[in-house]
Amino acid sequence: MKYMLLIYGDENAWTADERETCFAESTALAHELNKRGQFLSASPLQPVATATCVRICGGKQEITDGPFAETREQLGGYYLVEARDLNEAIGIAARVPGAKKGTVEVRPVHELAALPERR
Repeated sequence: MKYMLLIYGDENAWTADERETCFAESTALAHELNKRGQFLSASPLQPVATATCVRICGGKQEITDGPFAETREQLGGYYLVEARDLNEAIGIAARVPGAKKGTVEVRPVHELAALPERR
């Protein structure tokens, strides 16, 4: 089953050196998961200040800058993994470097059969 691991944290809680170490550790974890056939995708996100929100209200498109909600923790990145079950996905999430200063939300992916194949 596929699981999305959503990494939340205060993006200001990391020094530049800590962030680079986090990226290196995250990359190493991705390579390890890939060797085991569990890696599907992963990426950090640009800072929340670069976000753009799109809404449709009354049939009209509304675009605003910034994050959807003002929160203490922001979505900072993700892993998409293959795991036997929730317990295995939780084990992977516990190894995500972002969990040291934030939260990793584990959610099963609802797969739709009619979606196009990945290239």
